[in-house]
Amino acid sequence: MNTTIPAIKVRNLTKSYKEKSVLKGVNLTVPQASIFSLLGSNGAGKTTILKILATLLRPDSGSAEICSFDVVRQAGQVRSHISLTGQFAAVDELLTGKENLWTIGELRHLLDKKEQADELMELFRLTDVADHPVSTYSGGMRRRLDIAMSMMGISPVIFLDEPTSGLDPQNRLAMWDIIKSKASAGTTIFLTTQYLDEAEYLADHVAVLHEGVIIADGTADELKDLLPRGIVQLQFKNKPELEKAIELLREYKVFNVECECRLDVQTDGGAKQFADILNLLNQKNVEILKFCPKQSTLEDAFLTLIGEKEGGHNP
Repeated sequence: MNTTIPAIKVRNLTKSYKEKSVLKGVNLTVPQASIFSLLGSNGAGKTTILKILATLLRPDSGSAEICSFDVVRQAGQVRSHISLTGQFAAVDELLTGKENLWTIGELRHLLDKKEQADELMELFRLTDVADHPVSTYSGGMRRRLDIAMSMMGISPVIFLDEPTSGLDPQNRLAMWDIIKSKASAGTTIFLTTQYLDEAEYLADHVAVLHEGVIIADGTADELKDLLPRGIVQLQFKNKPELEKAIELLREYKVFNVECECRLDVQTDGGAKQFADILNLLNQKNVEILKFCPKQSTLEDAFLTLIGEKEGGHNP
């Protein structure tokens, strides 16, 4: 396959449900063999985009291509190039875990379905329950099996809709390793997630969807670069001390996290201004439990971008 051709290309995609406009002209380009993460609040339209790309839903206008095949006009070719894991595990509880994988192998006409099934059961740490009915699996086991089913065969593009939802921390980290290894082997991964640390760790490219449009896209570092620099985080012992600090620092731009008695103060990034803030609070006997420069995260960038679009500001 020509690696210069995008794995996924979306242009001016729109979709409405009756009177509600969900997608309002979405544009995306996802390179091959990369991990792309689509972020957005609940109801932003993430799952709608995923369903359109997976040929489960027709757009109202615009275009979308998977490996150069149009999702509407060439839906059959698109389906032969993709795998999909939705938000909820789609497994057959009457079959064993291994039999679920065999079923997918049959549908994909795989000659080595049993060998692939064994490899995937081991990879997803399900070997001990491979011959048990799925009805006996925990929720986390079912989720892992569901994702394993999407990896039967060789699909150039895999869609994962909140893949680690419901997994414990250990299995979540193991899933991250599997996703990384698939991309390293040449598979394109398109994932939605509510976990911003997950997107920051996994994704080569991130896009933020808000009210049906992409409001920002780039690498995680590029999105974090949109945030102001020089933020100092101050922690106070109680709410009265916090309130005194807010009053004293009214000339600065501050972001208050009241439930944690924490204050983020935007400075010019210089040592002098940092020292001036501490001296001011010290002179007025405001007790600071701890202070440190704040390292921006993708979550900070996401909340700031959404907050600005909603007319407010989230720290």
